[in-house]
Amino acid sequence: MYGEHEQVIPGNALAVDKSKQFRPLSKFGGSFLNRFQCSILKSTVLKCVTMIDTPGILSGEKQRVDRGYDFVGVLRWFAERVDRIILLFDANKLDISDEFRRSIEAIHGYEDKVRIVLNKADQVDHQELMRVYGALMWSISKVINVPECPKIFVGSFWDQQLKHDLYRRLFEKELQCLFDDLQDLPRYAAMRKLNDFIKRARMAKIHAYIISNLKDDMPKLFGKGRKKKELIKNLPALLKKIQEENMVATSDLPELTEMQDKLAQADFQKFPPLKEKLIAQVNHMLDKDIADLMAIVPTDFSEPVIRGGAFDDVKDMTSPFGFEKCEGIDLGAGEPDWIVTKERGKWDDIFQSLSPTKGKITGSVAKKEMVKSRLPNPVLAKVWRLADVDQDGMLDADEFALSMHLINIKLDGFDLPDDLPSHLIPPSKKRLFNGNGGGSGSGSGSDRDSY
Repeated sequence: MYGEHEQVIPGNALAVDKSKQFRPLSKFGGSFLNRFQCSILKSTVLKCVTMIDTPGILSGEKQRVDRGYDFVGVLRWFAERVDRIILLFDANKLDISDEFRRSIEAIHGYEDKVRIVLNKADQVDHQELMRVYGALMWSISKVINVPECPKIFVGSFWDQQLKHDLYRRLFEKELQCLFDDLQDLPRYAAMRKLNDFIKRARMAKIHAYIISNLKDDMPKLFGKGRKKKELIKNLPALLKKIQEENMVATSDLPELTEMQDKLAQADFQKFPPLKEKLIAQVNHMLDKDIADLMAIVPTDFSEPVIRGGAFDDVKDMTSPFGFEKCEGIDLGAGEPDWIVTKERGKWDDIFQSLSPTKGKITGSVAKKEMVKSRLPNPVLAKVWRLADVDQDGMLDADEFALSMHLINIKLDGFDLPDDLPSHLIPPSKKRLFNGNGGGSGSGSGSDRDSY
């Protein structure tokens, strides 16, 4: 957590600190609190996010050692409250121990928060990496019982030299995606809290229906114990009845076995009767008040909220080592010569072989050459729009060379921008932009829609 002075606060002190959010953790006992601690650091990153790190998952013979507290229960408590859950796997160690399986099962119902990181992927070659990825998907699918597997980020998330750098570009993209996902957390925090509030309100309403029905079915004088056991045993029928009468989705019903265990410890006579007025208020809140709240929740943030630390390094866009800097579409930026001229000779030969008229070729002629790249038509249409700098529906030698350069960029696996960067504008076309730089627009002319 963030603080002006670095310190470590023991768990027992955290549990009684009213300024922190950990007071409910005291229910897990002193054995847990003795192992729980909070590190206060003066880090810019921690101004917007609090990070929770779990102890290492036990495997092998160590699984027989009792931790002394309800480890799975603690994980469930945090899973309910956090915005993101990251499961870390090493490429050379994919086994899911019994404790790890129980830990993953503890976050059931919060799978939308889960992200999986396959770390140290550079330690295996490309062939083995495909096998590792497949094995991980298979192992996770057996534990996380959801139709769609959570997002998996593959890479080498440490500062050591890459052992196999064949997938270096893939690792860089995955790193960007992971940090984008983390940076978006504060941006949509209010919406996620509102979503959790709606979920809790719906669950509370269903809970009210259940306990009120159980109370109504209990006898007034004799046979209460026997009737209680009968009601618990017939709970599936009651849930189905509530589902049909109140149009409740199956996914919103409580887990049957857990509900039966809790009801076995409860006194049905103390259950309050159903208050229709409160149910009506909850329905009004869900139907109208929540919609009004959603309208005022801010969603537009022009700048990332999380800054500092590794985020500044990963999201660096000023140094030559920023993501896709000095490569792809950015290649040639800041150089005195037009980057396209480096391979201009062969493209000029192709251009002359197309029999230009008055130094230009039409879209139909250019298309015959451009489709040889085997790129999809929408991509070639974008190349045409960017290359037709003067938007006359034709390409001169400079524009044709630019189109070939853009095609090669796409074939190398890089994305094309929506607007042409200033360093790629042909020198002969600079005058069209009055020295301000810019990109070609939507294009015009009789042949611009050839694709």
